[in-house]
Amino acid sequence: MQQIWRGARVFDGQRLQDGLAVVCEDGRITALLEDRGEGEDLGGGILAPGFIDLQVNGGGGVLLGQGDPDLALRLICEAHERLGTTGLLPTLITADPGTTEAVIAAGVRAAEAGLPGFLGLHLEGPHLDPRRQGAHDPALIRPMTDADFSNLLLAARALPRLMVTLAPESATAVQIAALAGAGVLVSLGHSDCTEGEARGAFAAGAGAVTHLYNAMSPLTHRAPGLAGAAMDASVAVGIIPDGVHVARTAFRVALAGAGERLFAVTDAMAVAGTELTRFTLNDREIHRRDGRLTLADGTLAGADVSMPEALRWMVQEAGIAPEIALAMTTSRPAKALGLTDRGVIAPGARAELVHLAEDFSLNAVLTS
Repeated sequence: MQQIWRGARVFDGQRLQDGLAVVCEDGRITALLEDRGEGEDLGGGILAPGFIDLQVNGGGGVLLGQGDPDLALRLICEAHERLGTTGLLPTLITADPGTTEAVIAAGVRAAEAGLPGFLGLHLEGPHLDPRRQGAHDPALIRPMTDADFSNLLLAARALPRLMVTLAPESATAVQIAALAGAGVLVSLGHSDCTEGEARGAFAAGAGAVTHLYNAMSPLTHRAPGLAGAAMDASVAVGIIPDGVHVARTAFRVALAGAGERLFAVTDAMAVAGTELTRFTLNDREIHRRDGRLTLADGTLAGADVSMPEALRWMVQEAGIAPEIALAMTTSRPAKALGLTDRGVIAPGARAELVHLAEDFSLNAVLTS
């Protein structure tokens, strides 16, 4: 059945345009036409691609890696679709081998079943640097073993997409190169590495950086660290635009350095899409207060932000152009993951759209 959406500015993945209508049929966008008054009038606002989020730890009251992983994947995808994210990588925080294997197996089943919104998995750890553990359990952090490496290669073959966050200190250049060669998006994070070590990992095949500035060696004028290397390399760079993890000025510096490589992630936890005020992570209680998620000692433990809220912060607080903020939540993460039919409004792309108010709050998720 054909569906025509009109009456809103259209963000196609790069530009905001007036006077267009978007034609969809059988789950795909078939055309962008001059708005001639035919179709459903959205009454203003912005029509954009559904959001793409490459770092989603939880939502709907559940955290991936706790309880039934099949149920968790379904609830997380459903919760974030209600928030406007139509494509995501459910993310497993540092876990024991058994939990990791169970989540990977559930991910394979989700892909086979065509779980809406499920793009694959993001394994954040356990191959990190304990000096930059953040909220990850230090008892579970470990260097990558041959068994770990083999399991990741198997997972890469079985899943539609696999992203792995690791520290160069916990994996070899040979392992990084082989994972990248197998199609894994290797992302550097939770690392105290030097600029040289980061650049060595990039040369080996690491193609991204996880939540810039947070849990990594900082940029200083004589030791640029991972943060400096990320902004001066050619890799994709994730960042949490919530005003808590990254201050306005630091965000603008990142954008100036990384440019079109910078993309937004929510780093969402179990409370996303709920009114919950606390949850547990590896038997440690996480508190939700004033837009922050923290351990008892104040350590940040994920973020309490939705993609529409991230958009609003980037435009209204960080002062960046709406087109850039929209691209950071749609086309840029899609490009980082190698997706060509998501994150854009173009003929052939998936008809998974969001209608936003002028203040970037979510009016509706639109599908055909």
